[in-house]
Amino acid sequence: MPSFADGEKRLLLAVARRSLILAVEQNAVLAEFPEEPSLHLPGGAFVTLRIRRRLRGCIGRLPSLAASLSYVEAVASCARAAALEDPRFSPVPPGDLPQIDIELSLLSPLFDVTPEEIVAGRHGLYVSRGPNRGVLLPQVATEFCWPAICFLEETCIKAGLDRNAWKEEGTRTQAFTADVFSEAQFAEGKSAGPGGNSEPGKSYSIST
Repeated sequence: MPSFADGEKRLLLAVARRSLILAVEQNAVLAEFPEEPSLHLPGGAFVTLRIRRRLRGCIGRLPSLAASLSYVEAVASCARAAALEDPRFSPVPPGDLPQIDIELSLLSPLFDVTPEEIVAGRHGLYVSRGPNRGVLLPQVATEFCWPAICFLEETCIKAGLDRNAWKEEGTRTQAFTADVFSEAQFAEGKSAGPGGNSEPGKSYSIST
């Protein structure tokens, strides 16, 4: 995963904001993007919408499920989906737009990992078995002070599996890292970096 400078992160947040506004106000799709080469590298992203720190929508595209998308395209697509398509929430109304804070999680490629190799707070997890799959971002383990095995168990539960499914043959465990930053961080004059708040078991959806 490339290392994005603050200027590039601001551009990605601006893309997410513009995509959000177009989706909510016009049901339109953002079609023009900044030209910075790093933003057009293939990659996955999650877009989280919050109002007063409460979740309002979150949709993501994992790198392996978004091979044809660049980081900037994934951000734009997920911002729209988080506003209109998250099945846990009604579509975002125009009146809510000024209150929404956008958080982006830019994801590294997935890689296979053993339980002993998982570092809670550094790795996000993706567990899959047959049609079941679940993902939790790295900041979830940090917020809830979960050790690695507990984090793995919670990801299994997110996948609709038994918490000990990671021990069973046929269950695949993959990890990734994420660069996490938000509009609120920049508004406070902070350099963006890993962080953010999450709610386990309900905060994340995968768009395929």
